[in-house]
Amino acid sequence: MPDIQHRTVQTNGIDMHIAEMGEGPLVLLCHGFPECWYSWRHQLPALAAAGYHAVAPDQRGYGETDAPEDIDDYSQLHLVGDMVGLVAALGEEQAVIVGHDWGAPVAWNAAMWRPDVFRAVGALSVPVSDRGPVPPTAMMKATFGDRFFYILYFQTPGVAEHELQHDMRATMRKFLFGASGNAPRGMEVMTDPPHRSAFMLPQLEDCETLPNWLTEEDLDYFADTFRKSGFRGGLNWYRNLDLTWELSAPFQGRKIGQPALFVSGDRDLIRNNPGFEEPMRQVATNLVDCVMLPGIGHWTQQEAPEKTNAALIAFLDGL
Repeated sequence: MPDIQHRTVQTNGIDMHIAEMGEGPLVLLCHGFPECWYSWRHQLPALAAAGYHAVAPDQRGYGETDAPEDIDDYSQLHLVGDMVGLVAALGEEQAVIVGHDWGAPVAWNAAMWRPDVFRAVGALSVPVSDRGPVPPTAMMKATFGDRFFYILYFQTPGVAEHELQHDMRATMRKFLFGASGNAPRGMEVMTDPPHRSAFMLPQLEDCETLPNWLTEEDLDYFADTFRKSGFRGGLNWYRNLDLTWELSAPFQGRKIGQPALFVSGDRDLIRNNPGFEEPMRQVATNLVDCVMLPGIGHWTQQEAPEKTNAALIAFLDGL
């Protein structure tokens, strides 16, 4: 990808690798787990061609960006702080922020906590909702009981790392196919698997032939990235759910008034339930559009790049 430029900038006390294209109003693209800047490979040129400065960082703990040792250094306040610092490091005062998967809470919180910096927000896959009444892991334990749930499995340091890093290419293939719209059961394996296992990968469906949105070269890139960085940084995001809940108490009930966009696949169970939209609108009070992509699973912008690009550009052009 010769047109995509790469460099390292300093933000919030860490060195952050970014991929960027284009000139114009700044748009930050925040990836999820287990991904990196590369998950936005289809959006960077499209947004650049539409007249925007598109920037996709490797977020804290991922890819070529620094990965602090302390688990507590991965709260949402740290991650939003990284994005605030990135806007300044790029010489700007404001940006539109867009996030997918774990990048979506970063985007939502950035818009909620710093409306002076983030003039609009887009989220893929994960809707926003108000802060819950109890710590998130307590609610998950009450909900799932003795059933496997991946977020609870990720809580103990070292356990998921050991499993996921054994065969990076197989791990990435299972994640990317198993949570996609191509997998027969899709995201159901993440919440209520048909068979019990103490580990995660046996519950993810695998494939002999990659779906048409994922090439062997794409899979190689993701696998090589995590061979270098490991999974610990990304897993630490999950280990800060309760800390973020505790620290975000001052923002209880706060609304997001900036223009907002939500895009998801109709086979992506991460967006919770069929009634997800109304609670989201209670928090994102200026939700401009809620786009559902038929047949698409969790990897929204990778599985449906053209439709995702169209939704993003229409939203940006309308600001």
